[in-house]
Amino acid sequence: MSAKGLQVAVIGGGIGGMAVAAALARRGARVTLHEQAGDLAEVGAGLQVSWNGQQVLRALGAVPATGLPPEEVSLSPGTWMMDGPARRRVAFVPPPGPGQTWYMHRADLLARLVDRARAAGVTLKLGQVATPGSVAGDLIVAADGGRSLWRSAIDGPVEPVFSGQVAWRALVPNDKALPTAPATLAMGPRAHMVVYPLRAGRLTNIVAVEERSHWTEEDWNQQGDPVEFRDRFADVARPFGDLLARVDKVHRWALHLRPVARTWVQGNLALLGDAAHPTLPFMAQGACLALEDAWVLAARVDALGVAPGLAAYQAARIDRARRVVALARGNAWRFHLGRPWSWGAQAVLAVGAGALARRLDWVYGYDATRA
Repeated sequence: MSAKGLQVAVIGGGIGGMAVAAALARRGARVTLHEQAGDLAEVGAGLQVSWNGQQVLRALGAVPATGLPPEEVSLSPGTWMMDGPARRRVAFVPPPGPGQTWYMHRADLLARLVDRARAAGVTLKLGQVATPGSVAGDLIVAADGGRSLWRSAIDGPVEPVFSGQVAWRALVPNDKALPTAPATLAMGPRAHMVVYPLRAGRLTNIVAVEERSHWTEEDWNQQGDPVEFRDRFADVARPFGDLLARVDKVHRWALHLRPVARTWVQGNLALLGDAAHPTLPFMAQGACLALEDAWVLAARVDALGVAPGLAAYQAARIDRARRVVALARGNAWRFHLGRPWSWGAQAVLAVGAGALARRLDWVYGYDATRA
């Protein structure tokens, strides 16, 4: 069996969609990717690529032998955990899994995957909304995100549930580059904030999460008010000095819960990434899981053919996705001080930072290219 000559339609031009398009085209499939946006400028800011995601990028040829250029990646030797209001360092946690974590701008990562897809011969159709029944092929891969139109066709409709948390994100330019710097996780009452460098330290990425009792909108790219942002996170952000004062643009989005799809495959149609297993951001694994999915789907289809390959893809991925999604959901409250079940500092102090990281080796040390 081989993917060579298969007519493939990929729905969604994000990280997972572009990766699976490249992976299939490199195996000889004729791939058309449909993306509803009119261009491929990725909305968003920073993301973390741990070792498991790095392995897929290397296998796709998205990483030169000499490594990524410093203007695209910041390397982290680990994370400082801090009591934000007290401005007190609690513990230093080494990077999970083998090697260092890469901090990248989404646009830079997507640009590398677009380059790989184009080099492999993928046809990109932009500005098109591809709905169930509107495209055909020997294989259809729906990588259209957490609010997937295609998931309902396979697994039935899903009503999102507000998680009780709202996330904010901002980017702050820096005058001086800091190519290698630790991330900082500051914990506070009912809130936490993560800060790390991007683009060799020319930018600082801020992600802050607060608890809310209710929320009515699910727009994940809603413009926020910088003054409100500073007010809401003043206590937890004390370790960062004047960083919040330098924020002039901020976005916010409510974090909603959706279960992992019970069925990812129907006939020649498969779900991938957040369309199959939307996750909260508290394990920094959304992009990495999508990269893993992309490699495994392409490899199984190439080895077994469409129907048995897709069945093998779901079998190989669903349990791992469920475990990671459950872990991310469990982490949602653990870095907010004052809660009886919060364990951010307590866990590190109790078992040691290194031991805590080793307990997560099954997440970050996984190599989908050898699975």
